[in-house]
Amino acid sequence: MIEFKLTEEFIPMIQLLKATNLVQTGGEAQIVVTEGEVKYNGTVDYRKRLKVRAGDIVEFRGNKILIK
Repeated sequence: MIEFKLTEEFIPMIQLLKATNLVQTGGEAQIVVTEGEVKYNGTVDYRKRLKVRAGDIVEFRGNKILIK
């Protein structure tokens, strides 16, 4: 599990995927989100600008990210 420490109130989903090095570019992040490859708190979520906050769990290609 990847633990990601927030420095602000939230981080947009596509920025989180880039910050954790699970995708190479913002464009790639947008594609994987819109194709339903990302789960947010256990449910597939298609929102690219979703505000991910502390306590949330994001899953992508076998990786879990815990937001702190």
